[in-house]
Amino acid sequence: MKYALLLMGRTEDPECGETGGADPSEFMAFDEKITEAGIVVGGFALEGPEFGIRVSESEGESIVTSGPFAESNEFVGGSYVIDVDSVDEAIAWAKMSPGAKTGHIEVRPVADY
Repeated sequence: MKYALLLMGRTEDPECGETGGADPSEFMAFDEKITEAGIVVGGFALEGPEFGIRVSESEGESIVTSGPFAESNEFVGGSYVIDVDSVDEAIAWAKMSPGAKTGHIEVRPVADY
């Protein structure tokens, strides 16, 4: 089954390693380990939340807002899509991610549409 591991960060620490977050080398080591396991089928890394743009609609008008967004204290920093046998295996991989140290990893089944 496919699971998305969403690497969630906190806006107080968007720059990994500079203010106590996981060091970028830890992320690179995890990336190498999970890739070598042969379970990664997709994923991405995102630039910081200050580069985000929100598109919404109000009263029929489009609203485009540049980030960061004060009402949000978390952001998605990236993801892995993995193909493993069980949710327990997906959780085990999430626990190994350095992103779990200062943020959290959201594990979600990928819908099969």
